[in-house]
Amino acid sequence: MPPNGTALALRGLYKHFGSTIAVDGIDLDVPTGSLYGMVGPNGAGKTTTLSMATGLLTPDAGSVLVHSIDLWAEPEKAKPLLGVLPDGLRTFDRLTGAELISYTGLLRGMDPATIESRRDDLLAALDLEVYSRVLVTDFSAGMMKKVSLACALVHAPRVLVLDEPFEAVDPVSAGAIRRILSAFVDSGGTVIMSSHVMALVERVCDHVAIVGNGRILAHGSLDEVRGGTDLEERFVSLVGDAGERRDLTWLRQS
Repeated sequence: MPPNGTALALRGLYKHFGSTIAVDGIDLDVPTGSLYGMVGPNGAGKTTTLSMATGLLTPDAGSVLVHSIDLWAEPEKAKPLLGVLPDGLRTFDRLTGAELISYTGLLRGMDPATIESRRDDLLAALDLEVYSRVLVTDFSAGMMKKVSLACALVHAPRVLVLDEPFEAVDPVSAGAIRRILSAFVDSGGTVIMSSHVMALVERVCDHVAIVGNGRILAHGSLDEVRGGTDLEERFVSLVGDAGERRDLTWLRQS
């Protein structure tokens, strides 16, 4: 069983695609009230791990506990506790931004009046009011991130699982998202998010896990993982530098 005060517990998660092992026995405890960053190179297994942690992908082995409720044994109890912002998942793009948030609330079984109130609050907080009547198909990548975050929040979950929530988001919108996530954590919620941007994780997160080759290479509080250096340096020391370096002299113009 996970320690007391654990919002999300991953135990022995394993997933392969053909001969490729994407996630190789990951164990991780995300403390309640933390803003937990998951970092790793492309292909490290971050998205696959978060997809299994939220019920979007069935693990080949292992279990997920959301506030001690087994996600796969009791999905009807565990899934309402989760808010999910997946990376690259297709949505209903012929709805307007406001309609998409409302539809998400209806799928969650929420009362229409509550949905309307929360939808309007989220549109304002994420600076999407002017786009509320615009079809999602016409949204930029950054706007799509913001409306997807609103969908993840509308039912007031206890745990937010966000895959690259700041990708393609402008600095002003990023600031609004940070404020929302900080307020969510301050109110007792828990966030786990993946990111490629080390400086962002250091600024936003209080805990971090470094993932490489489908395994957890280091995890704990931000200071514990950094070990007296910065996160990027620690990351490179664990994951390894880029591949073979070559002098691309043919790119020179003179």
